[in-house]
Amino acid sequence: MKSRRRPYSEQRPIDVGGGVWSVPVPIPGNPLGYTLVYAIESPAGPVLVDAGWNHPEAWLALRDGLAAVGMDVREVRGVVVTHFHPDHAGLAGQVREESGAWVAMHEADAALVKLMWSFGEGAQRDLQADMLRRAGAAKVEVEEVTAERPRPPAPPDRTLHDGDLVDLPGRALRAIWTPGHTPGHICLHLEDTGRLFTGDHVLPAITPHIGLYPYDRSDVDPLSDFLDSLAKVADLGELEALPAHEWIFQDTAARATEIRTHHEEKLVRLTALLAEAGEPLTIWETAGRMSWNRPWEELPAMLRGMAAGEAAAHLRTLEVRGVIRRVPGVDPVHYALHS
Repeated sequence: MKSRRRPYSEQRPIDVGGGVWSVPVPIPGNPLGYTLVYAIESPAGPVLVDAGWNHPEAWLALRDGLAAVGMDVREVRGVVVTHFHPDHAGLAGQVREESGAWVAMHEADAALVKLMWSFGEGAQRDLQADMLRRAGAAKVEVEEVTAERPRPPAPPDRTLHDGDLVDLPGRALRAIWTPGHTPGHICLHLEDTGRLFTGDHVLPAITPHIGLYPYDRSDVDPLSDFLDSLAKVADLGELEALPAHEWIFQDTAARATEIRTHHEEKLVRLTALLAEAGEPLTIWETAGRMSWNRPWEELPAMLRGMAAGEAAAHLRTLEVRGVIRRVPGVDPVHYALHS
């Protein structure tokens, strides 16, 4: 029987066995509801996998959730961040302030965090606005999407590389670089228990957001990276998955294969959409014609921006594969099928 995502109100900290505890931390105002933060015991103090959203309600949930399973946030040894997004890295800095813990993430995401802090808030908004304009968004849509931005997470103390062992005395927790959702996303293989903390890379029911930012970049291909990362995780075998959202599930490999199939089918549908259009489309026009979990017109501004990022990532993969081309010399950017 398939599990279902329970609302945050029904979530409780639980002992999932093998010296691992799950602590749900709310994401106020977000349909995901909560992040599952995991605490791994060690003789030198617990290490957290992710930390949750930077919000007073979330902080209380993390602090009190750890206390409910017999841990003191002031004794946390370290926080391993699966990726830099605010629902994962947001509270890492506050945990560090309380406990003196180290914070670690992959070097690629650490570089992005450093870059974000180098820009002032106004500069970040201007860059995003120009990206939206080049994608074909109307002025009012640009204003809506850029209205709110969370602060960047705290910079890490340590950077991780593919295959590194995390500083977790008495345990074997290995970083598996799985780029796609972010350039530096990592899964974490707890080798002494045969489990995989999957972050947002492999989730049991939903598929993680794969976006291209800026939308018109031509030097990266995050969707292809993601598909390769899914194959990499599948090669690890039938590990139990401890994801950052929804619920714990069996057989990471099978679910990774399902998600690969989902995106390949999405690429086929996108190719057909461009063929049916009969003319070049902007990224924004393409996103508006794709299928989402609700009609395009009903998506809030932030979600339209994310949908455009996902459309851009799929267009980029089709471009790399030689299925479509960018129309030269036009602004905003347009894509068309190769003739």
